[in-house]
Amino acid sequence: MGLLEGRVAFVTGAARGQGRSHAVRLAREGASIIGIDIAADVSPDNGYPPATRADLDETVELVRAEGREILARAVDVRDSDGMAATLAEGVDAFGGRLDVVVANAGIVSWGRFWEMSDDQWQTLIDVNLTGVWRTLKAAAPLMIDAGNGGSIITISSVSGIKALPGQAHYSAAKHGVVGLTKTAAIELGEYGIRVNSIHPWGVATPMAAEDANMAKLFTEHPHYGMSFASALPGLPLAQPDDISDGVVYLASDLSRAVTGTQLTIDMGATKV
Repeated sequence: MGLLEGRVAFVTGAARGQGRSHAVRLAREGASIIGIDIAADVSPDNGYPPATRADLDETVELVRAEGREILARAVDVRDSDGMAATLAEGVDAFGGRLDVVVANAGIVSWGRFWEMSDDQWQTLIDVNLTGVWRTLKAAAPLMIDAGNGGSIITISSVSGIKALPGQAHYSAAKHGVVGLTKTAAIELGEYGIRVNSIHPWGVATPMAAEDANMAKLFTEHPHYGMSFASALPGLPLAQPDDISDGVVYLASDLSRAVTGTQLTIDMGATKV
């Protein structure tokens, strides 16, 4: 029996990278999965290739290979109606319950704040902060109605704890996720629903490893690099599974006394 046997988990940004890893790991622990991803380009300011429908299809196959069911849809976290419809479909298909939410979907772009266009700023805020609020707004009533308590996990960042140059909009959004998480933890506590945030550092995904705009910024402003150190220089990037370890912990009863907490999985980057 896995740690999440018989439970249902909702994962946003599930097509690849961390989201795919979270979906597969939660399935391995026994959860049925509801997964969404826009699976398309989000912004011309992003310097890495977008996830695709083929990526989302691969996640479906990987979850099924764990012996669990998955309902996956190409839905944008900026689309409240689409998210609510997908959740209703999934909850109905998987026995009327929703136990775990992983608000993982996010994008990144780079630039000094005064050089960003209004669209670059607003699109990232809409996805990385408002998209998390829309996720929690859609999921919380279903969790309350199911009456099983549960766990909501928001994926913030080191940028949600300390500010980083070239990422004013990203830092603002990820700090905002922390405030939302803490408030949600207080408001949902009476229903036995715990809410915590995870704060990764660099993770080996296309967002981190294939971003041409990030490389350009550091070339133009090499002194920014001092803000991007960690306490484990021998581990420059975590693997998605490292972050999924934290997701499984927070999703399961191993963390039944933990809520409103910021879990750093960051190679010590918030300490230097």
